[in-house]
Amino acid sequence: MRSVVLRVFASMLSSSTAKHILTATREEAPMPVTELNHYFVRANDLEKTKDFYCDVLGFQVMPRPTFPFPGYWLGVNGKIQVHMGPDGIDNADMYYLGTPKNASTDHAGVVDHIAFVATEPGAFVRRFRERGLEYQPRSLPEFDLYQIFVKDPNGLTIELNFFGLKDVTDWGGEDYSKMPQAAGMRG
Repeated sequence: MRSVVLRVFASMLSSSTAKHILTATREEAPMPVTELNHYFVRANDLEKTKDFYCDVLGFQVMPRPTFPFPGYWLGVNGKIQVHMGPDGIDNADMYYLGTPKNASTDHAGVVDHIAFVATEPGAFVRRFRERGLEYQPRSLPEFDLYQIFVKDPNGLTIELNFFGLKDVTDWGGEDYSKMPQAAGMRG
């Protein structure tokens, strides 16, 4: 399992950093997952959620089959990545929606956050500030990685990963290399 996680993480890094990580383990995954196809958001407010993903994160509305419930498929670069539908759909189990009818208000979800690879962190910071959105930047300098966390209208945390950044403007946030380790952590 560790090797699969390392491969997925390394695939998002520069080739020299990825080689360093991948040489740490050579175990082969018996049935590797090749990419994230999509995730589904049960939205409290479908239009507001669609607008957040399109206007704030830069997704585009993609063609969607005629399902018996409203919703959107959103994508970047022609690939579908986010599906969404309204909360409170009757007979959700009939439509293969695996969460309870009121999942967004019952806090029944199991997803902590969704991460995307992104570019131009300054443009995202400006967009968040213009819209009055709270965000949390984070730096992991040992991986030349900068991250920004923001919540969508349903409270789902979106992580934006900016790889290969040597220097970033100080937008605040944490530098993980300087943070104390949680109790019980080994170095």
